[in-house]
Amino acid sequence: MTGQAAAANPNYGTTASGSSFYAAMRLLPQEQREAMFQIYSFCRQVDDIADSDGPREQRLAALQQWREDIDALYQGRPPARLRDYVPSVQRFGLERDDFLAIVDGMEMDVPQDIRAPDMATLDLYCDRVASAVGRLSVRVFGMPREDGIQLAHHLGRALQLTNILRDIDEDAVLGRLYLPKEGLAQAGITSTDPLAVAADPALPKVCAALVDRARDHFAKSEAIMARNSRHAVRAPRIMSKYYGGILQLLVARGFANPRAPVRLTKIAKLSILLRYGFF
Repeated sequence: MTGQAAAANPNYGTTASGSSFYAAMRLLPQEQREAMFQIYSFCRQVDDIADSDGPREQRLAALQQWREDIDALYQGRPPARLRDYVPSVQRFGLERDDFLAIVDGMEMDVPQDIRAPDMATLDLYCDRVASAVGRLSVRVFGMPREDGIQLAHHLGRALQLTNILRDIDEDAVLGRLYLPKEGLAQAGITSTDPLAVAADPALPKVCAALVDRARDHFAKSEAIMARNSRHAVRAPRIMSKYYGGILQLLVARGFANPRAPVRLTKIAKLSILLRYGFF
């Protein structure tokens, strides 16, 4: 990656390089690209805190420091690690509450690992860790406010639910279980132990309901993007197609044990980029 963002923070390129995010965002004009990589860097840093194996008290303190730094940024006293965010915040009208919501979402995993949240808590988690990122992003993309908020709502949830379905086994090893307790109960699963749930023969029933929910959010996202400028929705459409492809692969593979890892091939990613990234 080139430009001021890379020079200001060399981690932008290394943390994003090779990801679907990086491929989509590198197509943006320079000012938008720099703002998006700043948002990405912020998310990576707070996510790394939440996912670290450090003492929970230290992680909570580190996340609280981020809240204080965000407040300082919006009070005109940006700390060193957020100083280069000032032009992007001003240029695109990025909102303080969305940055804080992301921190709040990351913190949901810290006091104790999430295990079988109720559906309302799961939806709140998706809003904070994914849709809040979307609300920042659509401002950078230049979408109309109401459609931008709705796209962030639906696409953020679609992407996060796909992540949850993809990472069941990886999360279980970490002691986390994001599948909703209502879905477990309907499938007759009484345990909330992540490894036990991951091995339960009834797991595909739980996943089927989340697949339907993710598909509904993808469909609503597509309807919003279809009525907006192709230029404004180019990056989110690429992300949608990437994750929609992953969801299709997950469904084709199934959710019964054993579950092989699922990822898009380089050819599939390139095809999406060529079709939706250039016009």
